[in-house]
Amino acid sequence: MKKSSQCSRLFKITPILTLSLSLAACGDSSWWSKNDEPELEDKHIARLIPGRVQNRDAWAKDIRDIMEQLGIPRNKENVCSIVAVVDQESNFVADPQVAGLGEKSVKEVSTRLEEKFKDKLGDTLGGTIAGYFEDVLKNQPSPENNYLSQMRKVKTEQELDLLYQEIFDYMAQHYHVSALTGAAKLVGQDVGEKMNPITTLGSMQVHITYAKEHKRSSMSTPELRSDLYTRYGGLYYGIHRLMMYPADYEKPLYRFADYNSGMYSSRNAAFQSMLNDLTEEELDLDGDLLLYTKDGDVRSTKSQSERELIAVFTANNVLVTPRQIRADLSKEKEKDFEETQTYIAVKKLYQSKTGKDPIYAIMPEVVISGPKLSRDYNTNWFATRVNGRYTSCMQRAKRIKL
Repeated sequence: MKKSSQCSRLFKITPILTLSLSLAACGDSSWWSKNDEPELEDKHIARLIPGRVQNRDAWAKDIRDIMEQLGIPRNKENVCSIVAVVDQESNFVADPQVAGLGEKSVKEVSTRLEEKFKDKLGDTLGGTIAGYFEDVLKNQPSPENNYLSQMRKVKTEQELDLLYQEIFDYMAQHYHVSALTGAAKLVGQDVGEKMNPITTLGSMQVHITYAKEHKRSSMSTPELRSDLYTRYGGLYYGIHRLMMYPADYEKPLYRFADYNSGMYSSRNAAFQSMLNDLTEEELDLDGDLLLYTKDGDVRSTKSQSERELIAVFTANNVLVTPRQIRADLSKEKEKDFEETQTYIAVKKLYQSKTGKDPIYAIMPEVVISGPKLSRDYNTNWFATRVNGRYTSCMQRAKRIKL
């Protein structure tokens, strides 16, 4: 199916709230590749998946179906981008085993339990529920087969996820109703979901918040979590997260970096780099122009980037007010940020002061850490490894005749 006809179908079936996303996905700048390239069928996609993968035909069919559903051109570049990320994240296993996951989880609980509960629920309530949670781990459902010993035995994310859901279900049934109701009101959602440490799921490690925002059908959060552990569900949300936004990147490397550190983080890091050359301060090139809470909400406190923008604009008589700067930076996760007064002013000022062409994208400097990792990594490590898999896939693609 050609891109034009797929976009026409999307306009007919897409809800109003997501129409703008679909329109962006159908724009010429959404993908790196040309629109008139031949599209791959199931058999071609299967040949692009590494030979060691089991059920290549089934994976290929799901990839094809999802790309067609989302209106993504099924050319070699786009398919290889998807194949590279899936292979990096899970080696094409819907619910992959994680080496030492059980012991890592127990260590995380033992060392950071109270800190995490207080961070999510506040010092008083968080500390109280953390103490009860610890008691449940050690003594339920029985002292001989407690949740802590069960946690040591888990091998996959889904096993750990389901165990956490069971633990919080137990707490909901047995904990003092008044306290638990207060916690639920405080956090504005189910306490178990709020505290569940499994936040990235499935074969493409999609954040649960993103999946909630883009559910492919009406389902509860537990059902959504189960869906992410299926082959199709893991692919659907991962492909959506990777591909369904327009960016003018000349190299797929930067989209791979975005997949790890956030949409448009490569573009935003380049913006920070240009700003860096206009000030004496040394800015973090992390791709976040505002400050965010752990839940993704914007903080009122000014970020380093925001403060330096105000200072640079004042020093250079750029007529963009602090209020406008804040409004413009609030669009940092959108393509439209490039049309704001702030973005355009920095580009012009950079070109004027340095004599160089504006920079569109660089590698964000972000550290990756977590209990599932054996050590800390950074976005460059992730994006470079994915890019290596992408290059190998494109080599395989050269042998495909369409």
